[in-house]
Amino acid sequence: MAELTVFGFRQGISLLHRLDVRFKLIFLVLISLSSLRAQIAGLFLLTLILVLALIHVRVSLGSILRDLRYVSVLLVFIFVTRALSTSGSALFEFKIISVTREGLHAGALVCWRLVIVIITGLAFVLTTRPSEIKGAVAWMLRPFPFVPGKRIATMMGLVVRFMPVVFQEAKETLDAQRARGVENRKNPVYRLVKLGIPVLRRTFERADKLAFAMEARCYSEDRTDPRLASGIKDWIAFFAVVFLCSITIM
Repeated sequence: MAELTVFGFRQGISLLHRLDVRFKLIFLVLISLSSLRAQIAGLFLLTLILVLALIHVRVSLGSILRDLRYVSVLLVFIFVTRALSTSGSALFEFKIISVTREGLHAGALVCWRLVIVIITGLAFVLTTRPSEIKGAVAWMLRPFPFVPGKRIATMMGLVVRFMPVVFQEAKETLDAQRARGVENRKNPVYRLVKLGIPVLRRTFERADKLAFAMEARCYSEDRTDPRLASGIKDWIAFFAVVFLCSITIM
């Protein structure tokens, strides 16, 4: 039976659950863009607000760290790359390798900003139904001519629904490989290839089965989307987020 991950919707009654999905999409864009321009004080404030939001949603921070442990590999790679490629005053030198103070600072800021973007998207996914995301995307693309809004919205909804499936496939593949002693292999490239290829194959097979099932049920893009309604709480949250983003980039 599939285990719950932090990459799927969780039922709740928090304020984030009750906000209009259209406003939450705007909040996602505003916070992500402001984090790209914020410095240390602004990043600290955004991080504090996002951690409090996750606690309010009643999600375990330990489960978030456990499910995002593979993202740390990407963050370490980015940090090392920026530390070695940014010019400035050298802190460590060995032949052609040079670690600079400016590189460490730039790498830490880039990784911090990426973490904020990831946490923001995670809070959005945890508190929003995929059907609501589909309806909001279709609503936002409706004014644009020659843009297949319903088709794009359907793809967005399927992507959100498939995220837990991909992680579940990766977990099952890892468990099967551990039972066969793959961890005894010291070559990380070999282990990565033996993990990635089965996960991709099984994910594509699940996607094909889903496409066949949708065709067998005569799926159509012209479906009734969930009713979207905003209220005073959404506008209060909007002005609060705009104010937060404004002070973080000052």
